[in-house]
Amino acid sequence: MSIESNAQFDVINWFRAASPYIKNHRGKTLVIALSGSSLRSDMLPTLSHDLALLSHLGLRLVVCFGLRAQVDDQLAQTKTRSHIVDGRRVTDATSLAAIVSSAGVARNDLEARLSMGLPNTPMAGARLAVSSGNYVIAQPFGVHAGIDFLHTGAVREIYHEAINALLEAGHLVVLPPLGYSLTGEVFNITVSEVATACAIALKADKLIYLVDELPKDQHGEQIRQASVNRVQRWYDAESTAAAAADTDQTVAINTELEQILPDAIAACAQGVERVHLLENANPDALLSELFTRDGSGTMITAERWEHIRTASIADVGGIIQLITPLQASGTLVTRSREELELDIEHFVVSERDGMIVACAALYLDPETSSAEISCIATHPAYRGEGRADQLLAHLEQQAKEAQCTVTRILSTRTGHWFVARGYVETRPDELPSTRLASYNHQRNSKIYCKDLLN
Repeated sequence: MSIESNAQFDVINWFRAASPYIKNHRGKTLVIALSGSSLRSDMLPTLSHDLALLSHLGLRLVVCFGLRAQVDDQLAQTKTRSHIVDGRRVTDATSLAAIVSSAGVARNDLEARLSMGLPNTPMAGARLAVSSGNYVIAQPFGVHAGIDFLHTGAVREIYHEAINALLEAGHLVVLPPLGYSLTGEVFNITVSEVATACAIALKADKLIYLVDELPKDQHGEQIRQASVNRVQRWYDAESTAAAAADTDQTVAINTELEQILPDAIAACAQGVERVHLLENANPDALLSELFTRDGSGTMITAERWEHIRTASIADVGGIIQLITPLQASGTLVTRSREELELDIEHFVVSERDGMIVACAALYLDPETSSAEISCIATHPAYRGEGRADQLLAHLEQQAKEAQCTVTRILSTRTGHWFVARGYVETRPDELPSTRLASYNHQRNSKIYCKDLLN
């Protein structure tokens, strides 16, 4: 098979894998915030193609853009000084004129890119309708710490009825970092605030910020997912107890993120399900984040993106996919679908964005105050990240709550893993009589127990 054929099959397989996300995203509302530097990044040409694709897949799109880099350059040309205080520009008349001028240029550039439709291009025949208008109602930001921010404003209201009407008609809505007051004034507003207020007003399903750099942990590794509580702890300098308990407190946050992350927290707190931070240097970031399971950026959620829950009959297929390879190798005892369906109430699963990535089962024996943990399995793509530990701890806690004093496991190959977690090998004849009667001597599993009282 040729290299070209392999690439074609890769595309087809990716498209198949994306099918559930295409279905889930149809009809959903996305608000995307582009910084001024994003408008200059290598991502912009492909971003316009991607926005057209998302629109044709049935997503409702609002694109908000910033202009800080553009305005700084324009003011520098006239040697005009401008001050940024706590992430906001002190907007005098000269700065406001530069912002209004830059907004017109940037909006026209975006509209031109989104209107491309030449044959043999990704935008061929796209015909994407783009609309903009006075949908952001503003009020003066006012005086803070003795500084009058002049023509800098804050969002007072989003005219969401008008935006929704355009979205329902299939338009992509573009919003500059400007707001208009009831007295006819124009105000400069940060793109982060416009996008966040818009997402909240529209009850958007996702709010996406394109940023220069993603947050990193103390080891310099990109943070892929965080709850709102975790993000809040990054800012909570007074909570020394939390800092001691949470080893990821040392997070690299630049000035841009210092402004965006509080808005992300506010969006999640007010009903936006997920906030995504994407790196504007990555031209594939948007599609990768929306149509692959692990994405490419950092996702912030009000709830845990991945969580442990009690299994249901609908999870049997996912559990079978996890345990079948381990059953074939002899690591796990073979269970039929019928046996799994009958025992499903004993199982818990770790679910990641709708996919079962790990499972385990707990069988309580109240008469002997003991419990047996079995069928611990993790998807190969997610091993080595602590999921089995989480499931084991979760089931041990359930056993304690059921007044069990001992947990046990039977294993042919992974006993060392359990020994490292406090289990001690015992003999089959030390099993409770009811369990000994069903012990498979031919399989010859080793038995490990753990005292839950210590």
